[in-house]
Amino acid sequence: MFSPEGPRLWELAVQALSSVERGYDLLAPKFDHTPFRTPGSVLDATAGALRRLGPFDTGLDLCCGTGAGMDVLARVCRRSVTGVDFSAGMLAVARERTRPGGPPAGHVRADARALPFGPAFDLVVSFGAFGHFLPRELPELFAQVHRVLRPGGRFAFPVGAPPWPGSLVYWKLLGFDTVMRVRNAVWRPPFVMYYRTLRFGGLRHELDRAGFRVELHPLPEFGQRPDGSPRARLVVARRPEE
Repeated sequence: MFSPEGPRLWELAVQALSSVERGYDLLAPKFDHTPFRTPGSVLDATAGALRRLGPFDTGLDLCCGTGAGMDVLARVCRRSVTGVDFSAGMLAVARERTRPGGPPAGHVRADARALPFGPAFDLVVSFGAFGHFLPRELPELFAQVHRVLRPGGRFAFPVGAPPWPGSLVYWKLLGFDTVMRVRNAVWRPPFVMYYRTLRFGGLRHELDRAGFRVELHPLPEFGQRPDGSPRARLVVARRPEE
């Protein structure tokens, strides 16, 4: 993270004291050199699982950032892929890193809670974006995804098993969220980024309320926990056929 390619500590401090949009505009040129970018192993596992469900024609990467999820879509979509994000800086990097030879790619600046599309997509994916939405915003977010999917379309995203309470990872995530909550209590504008606001039970409940039919696909690349449950799954929420 603090390698020559990544952001310096003072850059992260400036970003953290900005709004979410401005912070990501500033971070965009170095985002791919931070731990915040979804690891390639997760992207590859997701692409493999989606290949078994596809192929698809048109795909949307929700909160696409620098376009890592668009690379996944390019592997499983035949007609076109689109990335949507509200950070102009992140979209600029995504445009630059678009790989030639795949389906046509478009980039749209918009708020995920007010998507400027009709029912145009067969597949919507999202990677690491839900921490930027408060729990009360999930119903509208999922309603928007449902609206832009064609009947029978799928909304897919990977989720990891929650860390065991008391584990080092658990305390790290709790510490991060605590720092962010203190920051947002004393500084404006807020920077919404929390790791522990999204519980799987609540997530599935909101997907059900939005009209999706939810399936869970284990990602065997990440193995199992001691109790035998998968360490990671792909959530696949399907909009029913009309």
